[in-house]
Amino acid sequence: MSIGPPSIKYLIEAKIEVNGVVDKNDIIGAVFGQTEGLFSSELDLRELQKSGRIGRIEISVNVQGNKTYGKLKVPSALDKYSTALIAAMVESIDRVGPYSASVKIERIHDVRSEKRKKIIERARAILYQWEKSKIPEEDEVLKELEESLLKARVLEIGAEKVSAGPDAEKSDELIIVEGRADVINLLKHGYTNVVAVEGIKIPETVKNLAKRKKKVVAFLDGDRGGDMILNELKNARVKVDLVARAPYGKEVEELTGKELVDALHHAVPFEEALKHLKMPKAREAEEKVEEVPEKLMEYIGEVDGKLMAILLDESLNELKRVPVSELAKELEAIRDSVKYVVFDGIITQRLVDILSEKKEESYLIGARIGEISKPAENVKLMTISRLQRSQSP
Repeated sequence: MSIGPPSIKYLIEAKIEVNGVVDKNDIIGAVFGQTEGLFSSELDLRELQKSGRIGRIEISVNVQGNKTYGKLKVPSALDKYSTALIAAMVESIDRVGPYSASVKIERIHDVRSEKRKKIIERARAILYQWEKSKIPEEDEVLKELEESLLKARVLEIGAEKVSAGPDAEKSDELIIVEGRADVINLLKHGYTNVVAVEGIKIPETVKNLAKRKKKVVAFLDGDRGGDMILNELKNARVKVDLVARAPYGKEVEELTGKELVDALHHAVPFEEALKHLKMPKAREAEEKVEEVPEKLMEYIGEVDGKLMAILLDESLNELKRVPVSELAKELEAIRDSVKYVVFDGIITQRLVDILSEKKEESYLIGARIGEISKPAENVKLMTISRLQRSQSP
């Protein structure tokens, strides 16, 4: 039974300069001749080549005037320590024929790294297909386990500790979203190169990250919040190549896998998206001006322009403060304790429906009122632009 030569692990790359005109055979002769006998026979280049532990040495030469310049490539199946020693032996060559010479190792390339990279990329593709065909969603136990695992994969990067997927810094492409919940939803469907701005002000971490990428896609909600982020990306001069939007009235965090794919497939160039950008205007002057307690106005001032939501109880005590992108989820969790919701975003039917299940009256105070097809008597809707302080607390 014959056994083939060991697999090549490393490739030594070096450059040689000879103070005279020589050819490849002269250099090959110098390599074998000047390294022979330096160490034990186990490290003799001829013996190593016969056993397949050193591959065929490749040399290219270029004669310029009275000098010869060349490149050497020495394949090695040895371990890294022996390979480093071989590289040092090659670098010790100081003559080729009658001429002085110098050799400089440029790098020792791990040829297995490319193979590992391809395997990892294929594994990601397999995982993505696996995720798409995973166990039916009605299995709630597995859904909860999956969500906890996804949350564990969300990183906090930069000085601002913005939420990001595990490949946001490593990948050549980047997807910019609004909040942490958007990052989690994209991770769920196999998109790991995601980062969240988490507010109307674009973090420096996101700006600097985008500069280093070959391709940047802004994937935004289909509401006023998405418009505001798009406008801020323009004002902050963030590198953005394409813009994808969730369907009108929907948020990225609630999209299905198919909706995510469709939205990204229909992404448009940044400049084209800006042409269609219409920042919503405040309600007309004839809208009734509402008076609210001064403490409530202070909370309104805190969220204005920040895509943030503050949930308050009946006594105007703060219960929770979350990004607008996570408002619906948090509101469902503590609905019974909430009296006021103050947030810099669009008042949607989804938010009204959540609060309508309460018996007590609640207030949704947002930047704009969206399309409300099913109003609720116990949910009062108010816009920030039409509020003023009352004379009594």
